[in-house]
Amino acid sequence: MENVDLKKLKDEIPYMWRVQSSNQYGATCVAYIDSRDVQDVFDSVCGQGGWADEYYPVNGKLYCKIGVEVEPGFWVWKSDCGAESNIEAEKGESSDAFKRAAVKWGVGRFLYSLRVQRLKTIEGKGGKWNPFYEHNGQKVEIKTGEILTKYINSLNKKK
Repeated sequence: MENVDLKKLKDEIPYMWRVQSSNQYGATCVAYIDSRDVQDVFDSVCGQGGWADEYYPVNGKLYCKIGVEVEPGFWVWKSDCGAESNIEAEKGESSDAFKRAAVKWGVGRFLYSLRVQRLKTIEGKGGKWNPFYEHNGQKVEIKTGEILTKYINSLNKKK
């Protein structure tokens, strides 16, 4: 195994935006990365056999530890716990633990330097408040992460 350039783990990778919270006063949006993208970073920097992950419970919390073979036969491990997601609790918790452990290696750390985005909201179906953009004088609800990401990125390009 060759020496691994661990500094490359800190490189910026593509990211998306999601709504963290919303109400009648606005939506708070934060940047995030997908766990599969994090896996790709480890594969490209460390090689497919040069890193590993393991999951284990501690006091009812799920932890993930990520090991990197920094020298032949010498592994370094870093870990963190995850939180359940609102959509798929168990899957979300393991994904969150994995991404949090990856941050300790530097993967996705750049996200913390990005500003939280505040958007205006309109009331949608079921009384849920959603961000919107204006098109031809009409308010258009933003319903998907892909559209939200394109919209926020377009706002940031204007600045």
